[in-house]
Amino acid sequence: MWASITLAAILALPGIFHRELPAGLALAAQKRSTSGSALDAPHQYTGPGACSSTTCHGSIAPLTLNRVRQNEYSIWIVRDKHAKAYEALTSTVGERMGAILKIGKSENASRCLACHALDVPVAERARTFEITEGVSCENCHGPAAAWLGPHTERDWKHEDSVAKLGMYDTRDIIKRTERCLSCHLGTDQKYVDHEMIAAGHPDLYFELDSFSAQMPRHWKDNNGEPGLPDGSDSWYDMREWATSQAVQLHRALDHLADRTKGAVWPEYSEMECYACHHSLVPAEQSWEQARGYANRRPGDPPWNISRYIVLRELVREVDDGDAQKLDAEVLRVNSLMSTLNPNREAVAAAAKSSAGLAGEISRKLISTQYSSALALRLAQRISLDSDNIAAQGWHCAAQAAMALQSLYVAVNRNQKFQNSEQLRSAIAGLFEQLQVPSSYDANRFSRQMKNVNALLH
Repeated sequence: MWASITLAAILALPGIFHRELPAGLALAAQKRSTSGSALDAPHQYTGPGACSSTTCHGSIAPLTLNRVRQNEYSIWIVRDKHAKAYEALTSTVGERMGAILKIGKSENASRCLACHALDVPVAERARTFEITEGVSCENCHGPAAAWLGPHTERDWKHEDSVAKLGMYDTRDIIKRTERCLSCHLGTDQKYVDHEMIAAGHPDLYFELDSFSAQMPRHWKDNNGEPGLPDGSDSWYDMREWATSQAVQLHRALDHLADRTKGAVWPEYSEMECYACHHSLVPAEQSWEQARGYANRRPGDPPWNISRYIVLRELVREVDDGDAQKLDAEVLRVNSLMSTLNPNREAVAAAAKSSAGLAGEISRKLISTQYSSALALRLAQRISLDSDNIAAQGWHCAAQAAMALQSLYVAVNRNQKFQNSEQLRSAIAGLFEQLQVPSSYDANRFSRQMKNVNALLH
């Protein structure tokens, strides 16, 4: 699974179907202007069909006439797993989950539709809207009814769609990460908890760069390559990766603080799952028993610190003062959470304080100067910390593997490694260690990290 997230080859598009823009909607779009009804139009959701015309975003092949490639809808409907999100609710696992959770049919439950579809109030649904279409254009870009026509006009500005007509600014890395995390991490309104995981829902994890590659990306850079916005920032992918690391920690800490107010506490989905859910072996074969339980009582579930384990190395490279402050803040949260009965008030206060600092750092990282030298040093630091990262558990190991893959791609794209194939193979070996989370072995993962580190020098 992990190898497929970061190492999957980009496949050629197969045959595709599309729906033309509905006649009524097309006519309305043609009549709109910046001074007319568009500014007064309600913020309604039209559904992805409104974007599917071959003259809009439904082209089978990418075009070069405009800033966008115009095949965005085609990529989504064929290759993006978001398009199948609603179908997951009607699968055998989805139906069993509904029964186990006593919520009826999963495809009718708001708890599930919140992230597996576009579950907006009926008044905000245009006549073309269908909830069965999964996670589609407007989940990310916002309700399209008002800006659908104006955003195609020659002199219309993206900023106007955002400021006046309800479009969400996905060009902003922080905002885009937050939008992704609203489901891939959760909020106080949309979440996956321990009960849902026990019922069959996958555990949540996220890393913007790797997950964007897996979508796959449907936006382009100035060279016509998918992934980067128009412009000349050849290190945008690293900027995206770095900034999103801090945003993820910020939102994870906010989410943790919110969960201290819940009826169930502690919420075990905040913990490192595989500290408990792992294959039991004789003590003499157990890397957990050999490692011991530093800084916590044996049997107390550890907090999942994966959203910080890689970021700490990045911040140390960029600003040592920030790194020291963030280390103290997050380790305080970790200490409070890695006990049998964490104190709600103390956890909430520590999490909120740490979240604020992480938010400040995300804004600094978005304007940091990135380079091959910085990316290489960071990859070396992460892989050198192999024993510590591996010992924290599967989630931390997974974040490290995704980070090294992202950094490898960023460097190799700008300044090709002489040992590129060897390094690529060694990083792929990290993902091989993560295939079965309950059988994860820290010693084996650490040895593979050391192999990667040796190739980075």
